[in-house]
Amino acid sequence: MKQVITTEKQPIKLWLDDIEAGALAQAQNLANLPFVFKHIAVMADAHLGYGMPIGGVMASAEVVIPNAVGVDIGCGMCAVQTSLTSISSDQLKMVLARIRSAIPLGFKHHLKKQDKSLMPKSEVPLEQLPMVSREYQNARTQLGTLGGGNHFIEIQKGNDGHVWLMVHSGSRNIGFKVANYYNHLAMELNRQWGSKISPKWQLAFLPVDSEAGQTYLQEMRYCVEFAYANRLMMMERIKEALQAVAPPVFFEPMINIAHNYAAMEEHFGENVMVHRKGATRARAGEIGIIPGSQGTPSYIVRGLGNRESFESCAHGAGRKMGRKQAQRILSLEQEQERLNKQGIIHGLRSVRDLDEASGAYKNIDQVIDNQLDLVEVLVELRPLAVIKG
Repeated sequence: MKQVITTEKQPIKLWLDDIEAGALAQAQNLANLPFVFKHIAVMADAHLGYGMPIGGVMASAEVVIPNAVGVDIGCGMCAVQTSLTSISSDQLKMVLARIRSAIPLGFKHHLKKQDKSLMPKSEVPLEQLPMVSREYQNARTQLGTLGGGNHFIEIQKGNDGHVWLMVHSGSRNIGFKVANYYNHLAMELNRQWGSKISPKWQLAFLPVDSEAGQTYLQEMRYCVEFAYANRLMMMERIKEALQAVAPPVFFEPMINIAHNYAAMEEHFGENVMVHRKGATRARAGEIGIIPGSQGTPSYIVRGLGNRESFESCAHGAGRKMGRKQAQRILSLEQEQERLNKQGIIHGLRSVRDLDEASGAYKNIDQVIDNQLDLVEVLVELRPLAVIKG
């Protein structure tokens, strides 16, 4: 932990020194909520979000806050170690071509609906989940698709000597629709109840024991499972592409983590709803993934179970500038040269792509150093080839 702020109703515990003003203000809003449990934890990659900073962790025994989960419910990482110890540039290019033909990128979907057996099973009948049931058929065309923004597929070389595969993606439009619906429902209900929490904070809540709160949690969990199914399908397509180009290849079991969700957990002797928004669970011995930015290392880590962070850690490098700011400020030539010098096959083609350049993100090594009380590094992975959404 780097610092503790004690000026608000509840403490704010930070794992970084240089938090931006907007993200700090959001953490202060959280710390002044009447139902916060113990303290607010702010991870090393924190930056401004909607309502709650990305990289924030908040617990409450009484309520769930849709904006403290975020719009890409269940967004997360998966990684697979392969038996390969080397792969040529020509082979990488062939693998990337196969991936692009098998996995729709950006806003693209499959032309045909995927088989229902590949969709998550619901805890309750689908008709009891209003948004999931409404979006279910559309979601079948989005299963196994990458999406845009900071989502990526990467082929990497680990310092363990093996080639690795990694995917970062989420719940696509079904998660977005669920998040927006329940955030607006919470806003309306809070208005009806005369909530004293300022609407400007964007932290409208639902009581956990209410019908609306329970339905949101059920729909949210479905979206978490959909995001997992989405990553799993993409990883299978990536493995098939690699197997076709560089056989024989054997694969270790997939590591999977989510970093946008809320879950009931026990902390400090009490059961509380832990919200992780751009934060990864890091229980003692739990294997996790902390990706870097395009052109920088990613890390396979083991959690240390630090109770002060609610057993959480950073979910990535974290942005240091907004998307439009990056496009205005960064040099395309310099960012391309940075990747080219490392021999990375990348998709940085135009100024429009600079929002996902390394220069737009924090130093991943500093992020890791700031949280060595939360995780231990097991494997460092350096990028060989990158596909961005």
